[in-house]
Amino acid sequence: MSESNRRRLFELLKIEGNQRCADCRDDSPEWASYTLGVFLCTQCASIHRKMGIHISRIKSLKLDNWEISHVQTMENNGNCRSNVYYERHVPLYYRRPNPHDPHVLREQWIRAKYERKEFISEPMTEYADDYLEGFLYKRGKEDGKFLQRKFVLSSVEGTLKYFIKETSKTPKAVIKVVSANVTFCTNKINNPNALQISWNKDGFTRSIFVYSDSGKDIIDWYTAIRATKLRHLQIAFPEVPVEELILCLSRDYLKEGYLWKTGPRSSDSYKKRWFILDENRKLMYLEHPLEPYPKGEIFIGDSSEGYSVQMGIINGMKDFEQGHSFTLITPGRNWCMGVETADEMQQWIQALDSVINRRSSIPNDAMKESARNDLRDSYIKRNSNLLDQFKRIVK
Repeated sequence: MSESNRRRLFELLKIEGNQRCADCRDDSPEWASYTLGVFLCTQCASIHRKMGIHISRIKSLKLDNWEISHVQTMENNGNCRSNVYYERHVPLYYRRPNPHDPHVLREQWIRAKYERKEFISEPMTEYADDYLEGFLYKRGKEDGKFLQRKFVLSSVEGTLKYFIKETSKTPKAVIKVVSANVTFCTNKINNPNALQISWNKDGFTRSIFVYSDSGKDIIDWYTAIRATKLRHLQIAFPEVPVEELILCLSRDYLKEGYLWKTGPRSSDSYKKRWFILDENRKLMYLEHPLEPYPKGEIFIGDSSEGYSVQMGIINGMKDFEQGHSFTLITPGRNWCMGVETADEMQQWIQALDSVINRRSSIPNDAMKESARNDLRDSYIKRNSNLLDQFKRIVK
């Protein structure tokens, strides 16, 4: 590559829009598609290669030789101009990936843009329809095996149903989409195309784990659920700007991992549990990451209501001797936690603080109250079940 071509290429990188990856917005792209005229990060460039040279041809900005015609293509296009064309009709509910999102979300976004060209005109895809029916592999609640199940999503009803058999008339479960959450769980079940769908069932958080053999299919389901939820949120909150409602369509968990927790008494021992922090003001703990129901759920209010988190153990509780400890303070109880490393402790404290100090909004306030009611109902039902068991024993 001549020195003049090299200088021109790096001058183009300074132009607004070219300083980030055209597809995921990562900083300092080091690759480019000289057929599409866009600058790319390493991960997105690898996906472009997988699509084939008939769609996108990739070169390194630093290592490869650049012909003057290729530099001119970059000059005539660039990230901003290219995205105006390829992203012209991206639906509001479609999740655009960032550098930290799961690979399947990034890959299907790129394929949708350049290979299938879904956004050049109004989408005519499955996720844009009012009805979606298909098959996903679902993890069994009892045996943990993944078996194929029929799923039906109805935007008109606002429900997601699944059936044990294809010919079944009655669904095994009916999930109200507006109060459900869908998130990726690729690491939990060691599958790149996996989702966790959670909703409130009889006062408890119920989760199912599903996957598809096709990355496109799982993103279609994910996007269709978000589309259905947006339609119903717009009906429920007509005064709220759609930009704010978009933030409520699906939630990645803020933090997940094993912690050790102790009971409310100073003599209680620490037990290892899998914790999930949901920005919808729930902290759940389970014996295993794939359990359908948590063993317990803690409502996380805001600081004005007496919620806080701090390092160390308070009020004479037993300290965690295998590592570091912190305490979640709530009006009803102080929750003492243990973790192995100081770095992990700081991550949990920061994540909990982000929920406690989060700015309120109309839909979030409604979800906060819903979460509070769900946990109250869960507490009442759990204690009612224990009372029933006790009555049976004494009889």
